[in-house]
Amino acid sequence: MAAKPIYRVVVHQQGEIWDLYVREIFQSELWGFIEVEEFVFEDPGRLVVDTATEKLQRTFEGVKRSYLPLNAIVRIDEVEREGPLRAVKSESSIAEFPRPFPLPPRGE
Repeated sequence: MAAKPIYRVVVHQQGEIWDLYVREIFQSELWGFIEVEEFVFEDPGRLVVDTATEKLQRTFEGVKRSYLPLNAIVRIDEVEREGPLRAVKSESSIAEFPRPFPLPPRGE
């Protein structure tokens, strides 16, 4: 039996870019969302300690399923194996879409 594929989901989240690894991705019944399940984390016995990886592991600890808004997803790749979870500050001017625009002033 072939192993389940692993997907890298790159998400823009509050000024950071997150790399997440999951085994299942679905179109959600909630309009405008993607469901991701079965988070994959690197071997916990690794010697290298990365605060971003620990932050994301704590964030998704005990999470069975997560609903990600379509406008926050930057990219989804099918990969051969999991890599390190990453959370890096976004230096670019990425804006979520749709973005609320101020209403024009009312005419008098």
